[in-house]
Amino acid sequence: MSVSPEAGEFLRSLADERQLSPNTVSGYRRDIRDFERFFADYTGHAGWNWTDVDRLALRGFLGHCRRRRLSRRTSGRKLSALRSLFRFLHLEGHIESNPARALRTPRADKRLPGHMSQADAEAVFRVAEARASENTFLGTRNLAVLEILYGSGVRLAELHGLDRDRVDLISDRVRVMGKGRKERIVPLTGAAVRALRRYEPHRERVVSLNDGDRRAAIVSRHGRRLSRRSIQYVVRNALERGAEAEGLSVHSLRHSFATHLLDSGADLVSVKELLGHISLSTTQIYTHTSRERLKRIYRGAHPRA
Repeated sequence: MSVSPEAGEFLRSLADERQLSPNTVSGYRRDIRDFERFFADYTGHAGWNWTDVDRLALRGFLGHCRRRRLSRRTSGRKLSALRSLFRFLHLEGHIESNPARALRTPRADKRLPGHMSQADAEAVFRVAEARASENTFLGTRNLAVLEILYGSGVRLAELHGLDRDRVDLISDRVRVMGKGRKERIVPLTGAAVRALRRYEPHRERVVSLNDGDRRAAIVSRHGRRLSRRSIQYVVRNALERGAEAEGLSVHSLRHSFATHLLDSGADLVSVKELLGHISLSTTQIYTHTSRERLKRIYRGAHPRA
């Protein structure tokens, strides 16, 4: 998707200076390209310039998003991308003033993250452990995938990019590269360590036979780094088989990780650090899903409970 030269300069700064992931930069590119197409129709000519964009045009773009029945969350994301772009253009001297600075973001619909109950999690792992007990490559690998995602709360991209030398089975921890290429260390559960040790001989055999990727921690049956789509398939299949849960995804395991920690009494700041969130407000959404914890606090604290 081609964008204007000024927007291209902005995207390069996201990749090179802020070191955002390729997926994040692609998201910015799509949102900016969406606005560029709108503004060409809005002005009636293709030879427009970024200095032509004013606050009224940006409000028109938000109205265009509403007419397309895009959610408030999606519209807000597109506006956020444009805000970052115009801030860059202003700092670089491409425009005299920032028309997006005073524009209000549409209030996003509040959505609670989907997650498993603890009973569902136990059912999922019972099935996965039964498959792994057959001592096959797929069975042991898939259990390791589930244990890392649920036991350490890592993101899909973090698991996909995980290298073998970043997994420490002696200290029971793993180093992952998060958003903005920020590295953090997260603990591994005992179950995850056992699953990884059972999977490791199968991984070595598959990689050696296929001259595969020796750096990758999680590989396909052909010895290559397991793709994101394949990880999604493994998780979705496990959730449907074990808990008969539809509509849950890889990210649901991360949500379950945070929710179950809070349900068991973990403090919000610790969960924030484990998840790799920058702001505590991002983590606070899990307090809405931790109903059992709130009930216990209420029963233990209120004199009439």
